[in-house]
Amino acid sequence: MNAMGDLSDTDDAVAGSELTAASSIPAEELARLTDDIVAALKTVYDPEIPADIYELGLVYKVDIEDDRRVKIDMTLTAPGCPVAGEMPGWVQNAVSAVEGVQDVDVNMVFDPPWTPDRMSEEAKVAVGWY
Repeated sequence: MNAMGDLSDTDDAVAGSELTAASSIPAEELARLTDDIVAALKTVYDPEIPADIYELGLVYKVDIEDDRRVKIDMTLTAPGCPVAGEMPGWVQNAVSAVEGVQDVDVNMVFDPPWTPDRMSEEAKVAVGWY
């Protein structure tokens, strides 16, 4: 298994994702997949907040398997979010469009709960909190 890494610190994830060793995917392809997956995640917006889900810190973990299947753990700003049933599909569609991705599994998690501390500076500026 090859992991893009735990995205608990969005700034670190944007600067360069941590990758685990022993992947059968060539390093250049893995770097491209990582960049393209992050770019795809940044196309999905929370409809109530003018920022994408990646910068909001809603994406907790992305694993890129050796067979190029992608597993994503993500959350919502609140468990009762009106788009809770739709957002995983939006994420799946966005990441599935990345060249080389074979399949996408989006898992909604609520532990740990999301807090505004997870937001990047870019997201804080977008919502006027910075």
